[in-house]
Amino acid sequence: MPTILVTGSKGQLGSELQELAAQYPQHHFLFADVDTLDICDEQAIHAFFKKHQIEYCINCAAYTAVDKAESNLKTAFAVNVTGAKYLAMACAVRKAVFLHLSTDYVYHNSQNTPFKEEDPVNPQGVYARTKLDGERAAQQINPLTVVVRTSWVYSSFGNNFVKTMLRLGAERDALSVVYDQIGTPTYARDLAIGLLQMINVIQGAESKKALCGIYHFSNEGVTSWYDFAHAIFEEAKLSCQLTAIESKDYPTPAKRPHFSLLHKGKIKTVFEVKVRNWREALRDCLSRL
Repeated sequence: MPTILVTGSKGQLGSELQELAAQYPQHHFLFADVDTLDICDEQAIHAFFKKHQIEYCINCAAYTAVDKAESNLKTAFAVNVTGAKYLAMACAVRKAVFLHLSTDYVYHNSQNTPFKEEDPVNPQGVYARTKLDGERAAQQINPLTVVVRTSWVYSSFGNNFVKTMLRLGAERDALSVVYDQIGTPTYARDLAIGLLQMINVIQGAESKKALCGIYHFSNEGVTSWYDFAHAIFEEAKLSCQLTAIESKDYPTPAKRPHFSLLHKGKIKTVFEVKVRNWREALRDCLSRL
């Protein structure tokens, strides 16, 4: 029975993994958050790994406050780079597989076709740069590293766009949302199931190293933040009036990518991960809320 450590266990993805754990009795799970394991503390990590026979580590811990990162470089770097590096080092010592979550923000290019894993990166802003630096450090330190880049994550847990729209849609008569940023929402529960499927395949593989590398996961389909908000209101039967605006009309400290569709052919082929449409996933999430 392989032991899986999940860091950042109180976040959106970590919470989904906690809820799903009972459905995967073939695995032994350890859930840790900053109050039980500070990933920025190298000695604490090595002591934790020494105590537990960890074979897989899913790193859900991250500094994801995109705008706040612009004025909190030290904290963002500590969590997204140093923390990832320490976890990768501990995994490397024990030949454990390190599954590290990253972001569509690393691309930020002007292309208008879905990004493939080998496409050039061009991170803009502190958050994007630290996430890219973190995944690169992990891959350099531990050859058994799997990087999963995802986008527009939401869940029934934590704070996210879906829950914000539900709250504002109930409080206000009208709302403005940007329409010129294109991508795909990712339901954290679907991402969690995909990660566990990846571990199942890696566990049974002759060569774990051959399956490592960079992969993409989001739900299927294409939408904008405006259309995503419209779908949330429609599914939740909220009558709030939506107005589509351009990104320039809603300036933020960190620059958002205008196009961030992720090509998911690799993860579907290599790991046979099933990916459902974002609208179906949204309905599932709303039913849980």
